[in-house]
Amino acid sequence: MVNFKEIMSRPERLTGGHRMCAGCGGTIAVRNVLKALKPEDKAVIANATGCLEVSTFMYPYTAWTDSYIHNAFENAGATLSGVEAAYNVMKRKGKIDDTFKFIAFGGDGGTYDIGFQSLSGAMERNHDMVYVCYDNGAYMNTGIQRSSATPMYADTTTTPAGKVSPGKMQNRKDLAEIIASHHIPYVAQTTFIGNFRDLHEKAEKAIYTKGAAYLNIMAPCPRGWRYPTENIMEMCKLGVETCYWPMFEVIDGKWILNYKPKNKLPIEDFLKPQGRFKHLFKKGNEQLLEQFQKEVDDRWEQLLKFCEE
Repeated sequence: MVNFKEIMSRPERLTGGHRMCAGCGGTIAVRNVLKALKPEDKAVIANATGCLEVSTFMYPYTAWTDSYIHNAFENAGATLSGVEAAYNVMKRKGKIDDTFKFIAFGGDGGTYDIGFQSLSGAMERNHDMVYVCYDNGAYMNTGIQRSSATPMYADTTTTPAGKVSPGKMQNRKDLAEIIASHHIPYVAQTTFIGNFRDLHEKAEKAIYTKGAAYLNIMAPCPRGWRYPTENIMEMCKLGVETCYWPMFEVIDGKWILNYKPKNKLPIEDFLKPQGRFKHLFKKGNEQLLEQFQKEVDDRWEQLLKFCEE
């Protein structure tokens, strides 16, 4: 039986003193993923440029207690896969005795877009590493520009909602499904629900499954999404209960649905608290909400088929 209380009381591997915003979903994701590491294991952390990097590492100071590499925006996957390969060589030669785990963190901009090529290569080669995307749905660090993870009709600084356009016109990319198509051992999607047990269990599986693993974590950004900072857990819950952000795993190619809402909520419940969608609730935009709902419903039905539900 897993002692979840003991796990949550493990020492922090991302310490206080960093400069991330209050209520930032990215740091919540990182802290809880790293708690899945066994205390005796060491880690090498790669971090694509973004909010997390610029706020936790300002040379010569760092908030990370493990070995840490700041990567360029585009090459976290390539860098960490190279480090993992070098570690295996040194291990075989008897130059390293300690057990190291290899974990990369990146926002959706550095994962879905700019870093996708190196991520895809690392996954295809099946390096024994975990790539964690803290998905906040835009390039938040540089001013809330749209990314391919940005949901349809979101108001961003590069897709401003107004008289000419209702926000981002394109659908959101489903990166978890794309990575699953690489046929790696483990892929999972999660967020901050309840006592974080789902996030912990998936992080532990990802870290201790031999081979490549990918975690997609919805990590709300109060500044970019424009909701009260203290409501982050409610935002995550609404994302799950509306099926905007389903909770699932893909283990050796088998799709598993981890949570199915008893009463699926309308997507309006998730969108309305967010300032980036306030224009959708103006008179005359009812069809935009209907289109958004249809996209969510279609993706949910597809997922149910994948999971044979």
